Amino acid sequence: MATTAPTFLEKPADPARSHSGRSGPSALSRFARRAVFIIGGIVGVALIYTAVKAMGHATGGTWPLTSLPLPFSTDDVTMPPVMDIVLRFTQPQRTGDPKNLTMWILEAMLFTFREAFVGFIIGIIIGMAIALIMLRTRWLERGVMPWVIVSQTVPLIALAPVVVAFGNQIKVPLFSWQQWMSVALIATYLTFFPVAVNGLRGLKSPTPLALDFMRTNAASGNATLWKLRMPAAVPYLIPALKLAATASVVGAIVGEISAGVRGGLGRLLIDYSAQYLSDPSRLYCVVIGAALLGVLFVALINVTDLLLMRNRPREAR
Repeated sequence: MATTAPTFLEKPADPARSHSGRSGPSALSRFARRAVFIIGGIVGVALIYTAVKAMGHATGGTWPLTSLPLPFSTDDVTMPPVMDIVLRFTQPQRTGDPKNLTMWILEAMLFTFREAFVGFIIGIIIGMAIALIMLRTRWLERGVMPWVIVSQTVPLIALAPVVVAFGNQIKVPLFSWQQWMSVALIATYLTFFPVAVNGLRGLKSPTPLALDFMRTNAASGNATLWKLRMPAAVPYLIPALKLAATASVVGAIVGEISAGVRGGLGRLLIDYSAQYLSDPSRLYCVVIGAALLGVLFVALINVTDLLLMRNRPREAR
């Protein structure tokens, strides 16, 4: 009599998600709907920003119908008009500069992305290695996990100068340590934590029935890891990778500021902050560029998610 193989993977946290091969909206329609939501959100933020600025101007800096002052100024220095910020992207960084501000920001985004991406990859490797170590036995998990948590309580602004100073002391024959490598290590520090925690949770997610099935088929530990535990961990790792991607961008920018590395968004933030009173819109443009870099990084993770999950069977509902 024919038997049915047991379902190896637990139901992921988001059973409503659909991938190619499943019924539901196509990938193109999902992308279009998400794009509409993103554009709508940007427009909504711009409208709220403009409304708050107009309210402060109309009431003289107080809440409507009260004499209570607003907790911030709404003048053109603190809150430049939205159109001023938009138009600033098309203008030169400085008078006489042949490149407009958009080109400067795009080049800085690429520079910061390199540091963040290297830190992201190293963080994934370290995070999964820690997860595999904690998976071995319960006592290893109890011994290692507290240190993983404690590592995230150290302020990044205090750790960054230490990493930079340590990196500057590295002397290896035929190898020259670059400052951007120290920045990548700072990004790694923020990246490995969510990967380690969610990776362990995903590796432990297969049901006892699935593990028993592998054992009865004389599967080795490595076979169980790569054919059962790793696929089961994918739905748990994708959210962790999204957190790690945005954290790596933050770590790279903070690292650039601490290390004084030129060429990235961190250096532009320092330079434009020093000249904020004379050109406030320019600093807003860099902040928008940093946010956009994080969004694009997460979009890459979403594409990876679609590729990894396209052949995954429908979960039981």
